[in-house]
Amino acid sequence: MDFTDFLVRNCPKSAMYIPNFITSDEEQRILKQVENAPKPKWTQLSHRRLINYGGVPHPNGMIAEEIPSWLQVFVDKVNNLGIFESHKANHVLVNEYQSGQGIMPHTDGPLFYPTISTISCGSHTVLEFYKPEIESAENEESNSSPNQSQLSEKYKRQLCCKLLIEPRSLLILKDSLYHDYLHSISEIKEDLVCDNVCNLANCAVPYKFGDRLQRKTRISLTIRHVPKTTRMKLKFFT
Repeated sequence: MDFTDFLVRNCPKSAMYIPNFITSDEEQRILKQVENAPKPKWTQLSHRRLINYGGVPHPNGMIAEEIPSWLQVFVDKVNNLGIFESHKANHVLVNEYQSGQGIMPHTDGPLFYPTISTISCGSHTVLEFYKPEIESAENEESNSSPNQSQLSEKYKRQLCCKLLIEPRSLLILKDSLYHDYLHSISEIKEDLVCDNVCNLANCAVPYKFGDRLQRKTRISLTIRHVPKTTRMKLKFFT
C-alpha cells in the first residue's frame, strides 16, 4: 500500500495516520465485544485496564495463543497493509482509558517488531511524543579533591509533537519515531487543539486551533508482531 497520502508531515519519521480506517458499525462491534469480555481477562492497572490477546509478551518468548475470531478480522485488515513486511501481526493489546486517564512516557521496547499500529474506538485522544535527552550533572562527593568531580547522567524529556487520534482511525508508528522517542497520553479530561498537533491535515474532521475536545471512554487495539514466540508452555520443576 502507498502511504504517501497518510504520512504525517512536520514530525519525526515516521507516522502514518489513516482516518476512518474502520466503519462506525465495526467500531460498535469492537466496543460491544470488549464490554462483554470476562472480568478475569482484564489486568487492572492504576490508571487504565488492559487485555492481552495472542499471548503475553516475555523476553523468553511469548506463548502463542489463538486470537478470537471477532478480533482476528481487524488483525487481518492491518496485515493486509503490509506494514510488518514479510511478518504478520500476532498480538493485540486492548487498553481501556476512562476520561482523565492516560499513560506515562514510554517506548514499546525490543520485544516487538519495530512497527506498531493502533485502532482507536469510542473517543479521541492526544498522543504526545518526547525526545529523551541526556544531560551531564556534576555530583561532587565529599571525598573528592577540589579539581575532581563525578559526572552523572540524568534524563530530561522535551516535548516534540502531538498527534490527535480520532475514533475509528489507524495510527502506524515506525522508524525513528518508534526507536528514539517516548510517547504518552496526559491524564486530562479535555484536549486543546494547538499548533504542536502535527496531523490536523490528516484528520477526518476540520479542527481549528483553540478547539476544546472532551474525552470519553476510549478503547485502543494496539496490533503488533512479536518475533519470539513458542507454542510450548514452560515447565517448572520442583
